[in-house]
Amino acid sequence: MTAHPGALADPEAGPRHVALIMDGNGRWAESRGLPRAMGHREGVQALKRTVQAASDFGIECLTVFGFSTENWRRPAEEVSDLMGLVRSYVASDLSRLEREGVRVRVLGRRTGLPADIAAIVERAERTTAHNSRFLLQVAFNYGGRADIVDAAQKYVDQLLAGHATGPLDEAALGAGLSTAGGPPVDLIVRTSGEQRLSNFLLWEAAYAELIYQDVLWPDYGPEALGLAVDEFRGRDRRFGAIAARPVLAAG
Repeated sequence: MTAHPGALADPEAGPRHVALIMDGNGRWAESRGLPRAMGHREGVQALKRTVQAASDFGIECLTVFGFSTENWRRPAEEVSDLMGLVRSYVASDLSRLEREGVRVRVLGRRTGLPADIAAIVERAERTTAHNSRFLLQVAFNYGGRADIVDAAQKYVDQLLAGHATGPLDEAALGAGLSTAGGPPVDLIVRTSGEQRLSNFLLWEAAYAELIYQDVLWPDYGPEALGLAVDEFRGRDRRFGAIAARPVLAAG
């Protein structure tokens, strides 16, 4: 990844882990009189720009919402086109990601995926598994509620198999999530001006900062990411605590 001239000067200030709800592809296309498929294709280019720029801001992990468990309800033609974009993105970018030290990790359920998409997911993870410079997590066939349910079911299965004991606690549930082992989410950004999580990283969002940007995803890139990072660095993160007040000297 090459340095971007707009990168902020203090990568140590965080955030380490940014999650992106990539919203607005359809509206971008419709506003231009184009089919929605063109918005999704331009959205892939925005993803490429953003992934390439992320490390310039000190970001170590980027999690993007690619396809939700609810997106299967979209028209069959649009679902087919989204699957096609997965194929083309991996075909065009996997070698570069592997070469640049990016590890790809796919979150969400594998059951129900078309066989060739499941194979692409497995190949992307296998090919980049040895990388450690940057982590790209793609939430695909993912839903926050479903992920919590799946994590709870894993613990139940462990109990029944005699591999776990005692009541379910936060640590045990967290270990069963598809994001387990990754860094805590510092910042969640949603584009297009909408202000909701849409079933994305519900557990992980507990103490994440939330930023909503009024830019459609196909127009996204290093400048918009930099603005989000800059706003994050101006936040006072207390994680439920109260900041200590300075003690005034007597006299």
